[in-house]
Order: sequence, then structure tokens, then C-alpha cells
Amino acid sequence: MKKRAVSVLLAAAMAAAMTAGCGNGGKETPAEKANGADAGEEESAGGAAADGASYKIAVVKQMDHASLDEIADAVCKELEQIAVDNGITIASVVHSGQGDQSVLTQIGTQVLSGEVDAVIPIATLAAQVMASCAEETKTPVIFAAISDPESADMTGIDYVTGTSDALNTAFIMDMMLAQNPDVQKVGLLYSLSEDNSAKPIAEAKAYLDEKGISYVEKTANTNDEVITAASALIGEQVDAVFTPTDNVIMSAELAIYEALASAGIPHYTGADSFVRNGAFATCGVNYTELGRETADLAYRALTEGMDGLEDYYLMDGGIITVNTETAEALGADYSVFADMGEVVEVTTTEE
Repeated sequence: MKKRAVSVLLAAAMAAAMTAGCGNGGKETPAEKANGADAGEEESAGGAAADGASYKIAVVKQMDHASLDEIADAVCKELEQIAVDNGITIASVVHSGQGDQSVLTQIGTQVLSGEVDAVIPIATLAAQVMASCAEETKTPVIFAAISDPESADMTGIDYVTGTSDALNTAFIMDMMLAQNPDVQKVGLLYSLSEDNSAKPIAEAKAYLDEKGISYVEKTANTNDEVITAASALIGEQVDAVFTPTDNVIMSAELAIYEALASAGIPHYTGADSFVRNGAFATCGVNYTELGRETADLAYRALTEGMDGLEDYYLMDGGIITVNTETAEALGADYSVFADMGEVVEVTTTEE
């Protein structure tokens, strides 16, 4: 299987006919469930008709924060709509791994022993753990928001597919220089525990080296460490900070954005959820749309089987998101971004 643009290959997902699913370690296949569904089964969270097929799906977030919450909400809403549109029952339950691999393993063991029909893990570590837990049963695993599926070893697995929010690091660096051509030193703020961050950080270093711009790296693995790292970057008098789609930093964005803005340091990030929590700007995918596409892909996996699916599907990006309140605090003119793509203006929320 090979990666391919999601918008091309998921368009026909909702119209697919019911066919045999992938191997599932001896459990009843989705097609068999559809043919033998009991008329008295309970309705799903979406209120779907009880006389059609019935599916149980576990949605597993790596941790709780704005990006992953947005994706999970979108997944569940789309599953509800799929159930209504197709006269079936889809029961979905959301779990949070709290950023802890042992908790994620407990969740994986629990949900798979409950004979779910599919698992939708959100973010890299959650996907890796769920794929490992599903190795024996071959339960379909449809991941969401892995920036680099190859490096995460999530390709070439016959019961795994998903959506990727791969970051265009160079474009965000271009935004940084377009807004301030005099940038001399950039702070790179990320977590060493996040596989998502490795590739874009390497890309950022290569970009900055080519431009002759210096950089300072600060890493963190807890909220307190993120606050300390951000303070250190302020002390280093960096001109801007870059963070990729890093879940650890995202969890602490609300705790650092005011200090960065007060110091006149714009924070460029890998997802719009950072910006909604106070960061300055990003260019990336729409996570609500990514959640919907992941749910559509899960339905396709259940009804068509996994054989015809790619390793993963790359989401279209290109949406520039700017926090207008942070821009005002920075005294930053972001009008230059209008020449680079579609600009969406947001304000800070604590969701």
C-alpha cells in the first residue's frame, strides 16, 4: 500500500456496498454482523436504526488537549451521521491515554477484549500501542493525525490505515521570515518523546542552516518543563519560536503564550489548535475535517475490508491560522500572509 491524497480516495466511502471485512482473529466479520444483526439491538449514540448492521468502535486519544479533543469530537459526530445516513448502529466510546503508554496499553487490552469492530487511535503513541494490542485479533486500526507514519513504523501492516497531518515545515519557516525578514535567532521548542516532532524539527534546522539563521533547542516532557523551556527561550532573546505538531507542547500552550507574546516573541506552530490556545500562527490541516475523513475511512474499512486501502492518506493543508489577539499583543502585522494562502483569524479560547 502507498500513501495518497485523502480527498481523492475517500470520496466514495459513504456509497460503498457491504462486503466482507478483513481478517479478525476468529471474530464475526462486519459483513456477517450486518447479515445477522438482531432487530432488538440498542441504538448507537447517533440514534441509528436498530434493524441494520451494528458496529462498536473505540476512539482512543493519546491525551486530552485541544487538537486531539477536536479530532475525537469530529470522529464521533461523523460516525453518528454515518449511522443515520445508512440505517445502521454505530456505538463509539472515547478513551484517553493521559499521555501514558501503560494507560494506553490497558485501554487497548480492555477494548479489544470487548470485541470492538475497529479502533481509532489519535496521535502517534496511541496508534502504535493500539496496533500492537490488535496484532493477534487483526482488528482494524484506523489512526488519525500521525505526522510521519513511516518513521513511526505504522506502514505495511495489513490491518492498519489512517490519516496523516504531515507538516509543511518550510512553508511555516517562510511565513516566519515573511512576517519578520530580520529574524536572527529561532527557538525550537518540542518534546523528545513525540515521534511527530523529529522530522519537522530536523527540517527546521536544515532550513535555518541554509538561511544562516541560528537556533536554540529546548525540549520538555511535562507542563512544568514546557514553562521552564519557554522561559529559557525568552532569556535567550530569540526572535521567534517554532513548535511542530507536538502533543506535549500543545498541552501547555495556554500556560506559555502570554509570556512569549509579552516578550515580543511570535510562536509558530504545527496546528491551528495551538493558535486557538494563544500561539501566533500556523499553516496546516483542519483537524475537524481530518476527524471526519478518519471516521469515513473507518466505515470504509468495516464495510469494504482493508485490502484496497492505502497505508495512510495525507490530508490537504494550506490553511493559515492567525490569533488576532496575540498578533495585537506582539504588534505584529500579519497582512503579508494574505499573499501566501487562505487566512483564518481566531481568538484565544481555553478549550
